[in-house]
Amino acid sequence: MPRYTVHVRGEWLAVPCLSSTNTIRWLGKEAVRRYMKNKPDNGGFASVEEVKFYIRRCKGLGLLDLDDTVGDALEDNEFVEVVIEGDIMSPDFIPSQPEGVHLYSKYREPEQYISLDGNSLTTEDLVNLGKGLYKIKLTPEAEAKVKQSREVIERIVNEQTVVYGITTGFGKFARTVIPNSKLRELQVNLVRSHSAGVGKPLTPERSRMLLALRINVLAKGYSGISLATLEQVIEAFNASCLPYIPEKGTVGASGDLAPLSHLALGLIGEGKMWSPKSGWADAKYVLEAHGLKPITLKPKEGLALINGTQMITSLGCEAVERAAAIARQADIVAALTLEVLKGTTRAFDTDIHAVRPHRGQAEVAFRFRSLLDSDHHPSEIAESHRFCDRVQDAYTMRCCPQVHGVVNDTIAFVKDIMTTEINSATDNPMVFAERAETISGGNFHGEYPAKALDYLAIGVHELAAISERRIERLCNPSLSELPAFLVTEGGLNSGFMIAHCTAAALVSENKALCHPSSVDSLSTSAATEDHVSMGGWAARKALRVIEHVEQVLAIELLAACQGIEFLRPLRTTTPLEKVYDLVRSVVRPWMKDRFMAPDIEAAHRLLVEQKVWEVAKPYIEKYRREHIPESRPISPTAFSLGSLRMNADVSHDHEHQDEL
Repeated sequence: MPRYTVHVRGEWLAVPCLSSTNTIRWLGKEAVRRYMKNKPDNGGFASVEEVKFYIRRCKGLGLLDLDDTVGDALEDNEFVEVVIEGDIMSPDFIPSQPEGVHLYSKYREPEQYISLDGNSLTTEDLVNLGKGLYKIKLTPEAEAKVKQSREVIERIVNEQTVVYGITTGFGKFARTVIPNSKLRELQVNLVRSHSAGVGKPLTPERSRMLLALRINVLAKGYSGISLATLEQVIEAFNASCLPYIPEKGTVGASGDLAPLSHLALGLIGEGKMWSPKSGWADAKYVLEAHGLKPITLKPKEGLALINGTQMITSLGCEAVERAAAIARQADIVAALTLEVLKGTTRAFDTDIHAVRPHRGQAEVAFRFRSLLDSDHHPSEIAESHRFCDRVQDAYTMRCCPQVHGVVNDTIAFVKDIMTTEINSATDNPMVFAERAETISGGNFHGEYPAKALDYLAIGVHELAAISERRIERLCNPSLSELPAFLVTEGGLNSGFMIAHCTAAALVSENKALCHPSSVDSLSTSAATEDHVSMGGWAARKALRVIEHVEQVLAIELLAACQGIEFLRPLRTTTPLEKVYDLVRSVVRPWMKDRFMAPDIEAAHRLLVEQKVWEVAKPYIEKYRREHIPESRPISPTAFSLGSLRMNADVSHDHEHQDEL
């Protein structure tokens, strides 16, 4: 017998259907009848017949024809919503689909698996798990460790040993011993009471990352969760059943208690949950629709699910991967701007960077050489100003290796910390099966990822700060020798005037967001948890800073390509022409004023999806192969000793003088 889950005025109703020939109208009336039955005042209706409504799918919000049969229009156990005519939707109503869910309209259940052992997950793996590219399974070694640690917990319970969080209360109640008959209730109460977060829910991608990362930590075998329960968690992940997790509420010690409790709440069949099949619905219905049962928590298992730094760290992994992507592409955008502003390549000479051998600085200088070397990619623009009378360029062009370079090194530093953290056991107490004991410690404290992500925000922000100054140079005719604001008929047209203002606004906002959250601490839990990391805010604001950086560089990319229009018919180097062609495939030249926001968003998507890097990377790597001997590892010194010096013909044909 088919069954449908129907949403009516904030309530979810399971409606069985005896015949697939029943109509969608019948399904709506039956749902309204059941809704009225549960209300003392019949929901304000005199009868079902007077209720006028329409029905739409929860997934995609598509309207259904009331005269179609349920068999033709719906899948078994599909989620639909009855919308009563005349009802006014609350602005606080959680829509059937979260932000960005249009991406899930093309969701396909993955076929490939990633095997988790708690020790070898990478930041790239976690981001891909968030995108729904893989399912999860445990390695045999991980399964064995999980079983061994659970045996320790069972022994503690059977022997009625007093151990924090297993046979006692939590936090200030650590000295309160709980009788064995209430140990399961203790774990459920823990999850319910700690589900106290607020704010918008995490997107499906971020919820998947959080769930995947918690599975990886549990797979290490130091949490005491049973293998059966962990397998239920994995089944929920593989079905993309994702609990409602508010983004605010963690202080980053003892771990990310509030968001992880919301994660656990959905898994035990309470609260809200989302899947590509259902949209938002009551967790028990979503699980049932996928053939899954809510988890029944055993002693210690609630604590095992909610104690750790996975909210901070999962968002941090997204931040560090997006930061790495935009940092690579910032070099390409800046190189294009340098061409448009007719700058010199002398500042990227290998010997300059060999005597200050920071790894990031050397790599950025190398990328500039690979994109601008006229011996490999003749540039008519560079040739046109070879004998100009300029002495040297502004810092925003000349110092890109030094400024962009330290961003690259910052990202590498933070990625190293994140990689360690995602493969760390962060529970309390820790279960050591080889010693047959539990030990209380402080691995749940989020100071490591919190400090790292504050540092990441400060570092990556500089890409936007220097980019905004290059946008100013492109738009200012006294600095660029181009039409004001990169448009013809200035005055009638404003061109990039306000796009530059947007960049300036984002840079200014970033300055406030870069204030470190981890310098703050507020004592909680009656002074039991008297120092915390505030890492949740560090992670969320780092992501916001990085998004702003992407948007500022998107504006610079558009401005640089617009600048090229005024230098035609001259052409730049081959790789930069490829970048120009990519941009022009989504944004046409700016001949007169038009609605600009969609152009910025289109360029932003190119950067987020790393399309700019994809078109330039083959040229950069080819240059690397030709200029760095294969026998020599890539290092800061390799860039100077193994690289050919830039040909002086590419730059201004005179000795540059230093300026203060």
